[in-house]
Amino acid sequence: MNDNKYILIVEDEEKVANFIKKGLQTQNITADIANSGNMALEMFAENKYNFIILDVGLPDISGIEVCQKIREINTNIPILILTAMAGMGDKLAGYEAGTDDYLVKPFDFMELLVRIKALYKRCTDNNPETTNPENTLKVADLVLDLQEKVARRGNDIIRLTAKEFNLLEYLMRNKGIVISKIDIAEKVWDINFDTGTNFIEVYVNYLRNKIDKKFDNKLIHTIVGMGYMLKEK
Repeated sequence: MNDNKYILIVEDEEKVANFIKKGLQTQNITADIANSGNMALEMFAENKYNFIILDVGLPDISGIEVCQKIREINTNIPILILTAMAGMGDKLAGYEAGTDDYLVKPFDFMELLVRIKALYKRCTDNNPETTNPENTLKVADLVLDLQEKVARRGNDIIRLTAKEFNLLEYLMRNKGIVISKIDIAEKVWDINFDTGTNFIEVYVNYLRNKIDKKFDNKLIHTIVGMGYMLKEK
C-alpha cells in the first residue's frame, strides 16, 4: 500500500486503537484516532481522510449512526466496521448503514491490512472520476448514476445505501445474465456464501422495494434454483 493513505480509526479501546495505528505506521500509513462517535464526526469534517476503520460500540453514539452520518456526506470513502458484534443481524445493520466491509474482533492485523488494501483498491477502481469515462448505466428506464451514487427511474430519484448501490451496479453490468448467490457474495461482499443465511435475499428485496415496487415493468427477476437476473420484460 502506498504512503498516501490517511485513515481515521474510530475506537474507544485505547489498546486496540494504538495497536492498529502502530501496525499501520509500519506500512507507512498515516492514521488518527477518535475515541468517540462525535469526535470522529468532527475530525472527519476537518480532515481529508480516505479510509475509515469504525467500531460500533462507542461511548456516546453508535458506530452505525456514525456510518450513516458519514454516508450522508460522502458516499465514496471506504468504511470498514471492526466490532465484537458477530451476529448476522449486526452485520446487516452495518451494511444497511453503508459500511463496505465488516471484520469481527478479535482479529489478526494482517487480515485487517489485506482487507484495507483490497477495499481501497476496489473503491478506487470503481471511482468514475478516476477510471470510468462513462458515468451512467442504463437498463430500460432505470439509470444508475455512478458519479452521484443514485438511481433514477421515471421521475423518481432513488437513494441507495453503499451495498445496495454496489449490488445494483453488479446486476446492471451483467444484465441478461443469471447471477448466483455465490457470485453476489464474492463480487459484492468479498465473502464466501453461507447457505445458512439469507442476507442476499434481504438485499435483493431492499432493491426490489426501491427499484421495482412502483412500476409495472419489473426488472429484478428471481431465477428459481439459480439466482437473479436484471433484464427488461
